[in-house]
Order: sequence, then structure tokens, then C-alpha cells
Amino acid sequence: MKSFLNAVKNGELGFVIKNSVFLPFHCEIITIWIGKEMSLLSTPDLIADLCDSDLLSMREGDSYTNLVFRKWSDLHKELGHNKGHIILRAAEKGADIFNNENLHYIRMRFADHKRELSFEIFDDPFDL
Repeated sequence: MKSFLNAVKNGELGFVIKNSVFLPFHCEIITIWIGKEMSLLSTPDLIADLCDSDLLSMREGDSYTNLVFRKWSDLHKELGHNKGHIILRAAEKGADIFNNENLHYIRMRFADHKRELSFEIFDDPFDL
């Protein structure tokens, strides 16, 4: 299993194809926020039911995690060029999710001209 802390620290990139994102790591996802950059007029969609197959599908390979957002058609088009992002609330795979110190926010940013995703870890999504 690949650690997201190491992947982010090493500057590993993911990529997006239409409504599907490929992450170069594994993690225990608690919630997902997806939406436009924060403002007083926009609020992100919060996905907490990760079992809703009409909304989200997940699969894991040996070295990656793939998330398919069924409600959206083209994430790069909708969120690219600094228009939005996806935020995961997650813990390392196998970590105790009940220990708050193990939970992190991971922000996925969409590159302007490529289909690459970059990642950053931060403490408070309301400080973006």
C-alpha cells in the first residue's frame, strides 16, 4: 500500500479523465468535498455516503486509488484553471480513524493545461 503522506511529500501527481480521478496512493476516506473555490456564494458538495453507487465509485490497484464521480461529467473542465478542487478527509490505510491525529485533509488541485492532479495536506478546509 502506498502512503498518501509520502506521496504528497514526494510531489507525486495524479491524473483526471472525465469524471474519474486517479490518486497515486491508498487511504481510508471519511468524507469528500467537491466544488468551486470557496466564496460566500458557493458551498462545496459533501459526499459522506461512499457506498452510493449513483454518486461515487471507488477501486484500488496495487499502487493507486481510482474515484469516479458519477454526478459530474468532466472534472477538469468544471474545476480546472483554479475554478475548484476536491478535498478528502482521510487517514492512512489501516490507521485508527477514531484517533483525530490520524485524520488529514488532502486537497486535489487541477493543473491548468494538463490533466494532472497535485496534492497538498492542510489542517483546516475553511482557511483556503
